[in-house]
Amino acid sequence: MTTSYQGTNKMITGIVFGVITFWLFAQSMVNVVPAIQSDLGISLGVLNIAISLTALFSGIFVVAAGGLADKFGRKKMTYFGLILSIIGSLFLVFTNGAALLIIGRIIQGLSAACIMPATIALMRTYYEGAERQRALSYWSIGSWGGSGVCSFAGGAIATSMGWRWIFVFSIIFAILAMILIKDTPESKVEQQGSSRFDFTGLVVFVLTMIALNVVITRGADFGWTSPLTLSLIVATLVGMLFFIKIEIGKLHALIDFKLFKNKPYTGATISNFLLNAVAGTLVVANTYVQVGRGFTAFQSGMLSIGYLVAVLVMIRVGEKVLQRTGARLPMMAGSILAAIGIGLMALTFLPDTAYIIVVFFGFILFGVGLGLYATPSTDTAVSSAPEDKVGSASGIYKMASSLGSSFGVAISATVYGTMTMTGNIEKAASAGIITNVIFAVLALIAIMFLVPKARQDAPKQVVSRQNEKFTNPVNNSGRIG
Repeated sequence: MTTSYQGTNKMITGIVFGVITFWLFAQSMVNVVPAIQSDLGISLGVLNIAISLTALFSGIFVVAAGGLADKFGRKKMTYFGLILSIIGSLFLVFTNGAALLIIGRIIQGLSAACIMPATIALMRTYYEGAERQRALSYWSIGSWGGSGVCSFAGGAIATSMGWRWIFVFSIIFAILAMILIKDTPESKVEQQGSSRFDFTGLVVFVLTMIALNVVITRGADFGWTSPLTLSLIVATLVGMLFFIKIEIGKLHALIDFKLFKNKPYTGATISNFLLNAVAGTLVVANTYVQVGRGFTAFQSGMLSIGYLVAVLVMIRVGEKVLQRTGARLPMMAGSILAAIGIGLMALTFLPDTAYIIVVFFGFILFGVGLGLYATPSTDTAVSSAPEDKVGSASGIYKMASSLGSSFGVAISATVYGTMTMTGNIEKAASAGIITNVIFAVLALIAIMFLVPKARQDAPKQVVSRQNEKFTNPVNNSGRIG
């Protein structure tokens, strides 16, 4: 690839719109659970599966999609993902039962798997230094901020127009994204020698993750000690061990485990998994205030408006703190603030007025924390990856996001749903929310032990950027960096 193209604001806008499509069909559903359940007449268990399927399939296929983007073209993969997004959204617009809902959610998960790593790789290719961090902060606004925007927008759209219109807007954003990035040159890695795809690894990984997801989402329904549940647990453990065994040392592995020799990359990826797992907070909190406190979908969206504003504002703040102190400090502070904010939402024993005030401020702290964390984490992962592996590395990083969200939602919803059977919805909601506090604390521990302090991190980043001048054809043009 030889090009002197320099990334533009138009390209950033198009990529942000593309990333937002994921959150429009993923995050907005947490605000409209009762409306969809009532309209389609399906059980809460089936609906919880449908909600988690998008993140699950995104997480399962995002690494493979990242590798394919490196090989065949990152722009092509982005376009393919946007087309899948449109198709999946159409399934949901016209669904009249569980079948089309589940199929549409799976297609949407595949679309996100294509869009996420390909767009990160485009940012890495066409921006450098502080401009790359600025571009990634806007990408984070689309990704992390999109969760807040779409949580609020989903409630407003569902209340005023009906929940199906959420996916009409998703289609519109996908089309706008395709228009805005059409002038972006193709970006891919020059292939040297054969490059076979790891179908064996993909099949084992898919079956293992599906078995694990079924255990989490349906274990309570099947019975935790039933032969089916125990068989699925065994299949999950055997699948994980077999996958690791066949992948380590493989030349064309689905997941390149050598990437995890880089501690900052490992810390960013693990903490990313855990802080995306706290997405279960939004599902449990929004469902609880509607079912237990009588809120409408729009009112529950308004309750989290502080989360939306905080995320959008603090993402750019996180970028500036990153440039001043390095990644470790804002990542740690973000995890701590998120844990405190989520903890406030677990105080379900409070009376209505007091609880509403506490939850409102809890959402603000939650948003501040995630906003501070987002850009430093993404930049740490991207800047630690070699140029010829950036699509795969981004895919693994986004796999952590998607699987974290999928399993976090599934675990929180399972805890909430199981304890609801006792008849005490307040305790059920509190338990479901506290589960997410644990995820945030574990993220903090991962950052503390794996992400280096600024004085250790800075020299590594300088070396990385110096090396890029020789490995990244864009830098050789002299236009960027």
